[in-house]
Amino acid sequence: MACDGNSAFEQAGTNRSGLVSLARKADTGSDPSVAEWREAERISRLPPGQRKTHPSAIPADPARLAHINTYGALPEYYIDQPFICRACGKRQIWKARDRKWYYEEAGGHIDARAVECRDCRKRRKPIRQAPPR
Repeated sequence: MACDGNSAFEQAGTNRSGLVSLARKADTGSDPSVAEWREAERISRLPPGQRKTHPSAIPADPARLAHINTYGALPEYYIDQPFICRACGKRQIWKARDRKWYYEEAGGHIDARAVECRDCRKRRKPIRQAPPR
């Protein structure tokens, strides 16, 4: 696929050596457009069978969820989850790939849900500093 510089995910730029570099747009779910928000809401309302087969669904890895001790079912897939920040009221989307990372890599509990936007979480969390030597 050729880059035409107009894609939402590609932006052409030239570095000092004259070579063209491609930078991927950071798709974080912050400040979603009205269309992105509506699509995430629409997908979240689909029946489970349709959500599972939706092109945006990311399959879960059951082996990576072994740390979760729950009586409930573990997820088979992840989808984008729209939410409104409880602190400031800003709309944000918890992206499927971020959910997969949180549950499978960071070891988050499967019942955890996003409730604050990135900006409010950053303000609330103390800034980590290197320990004194």
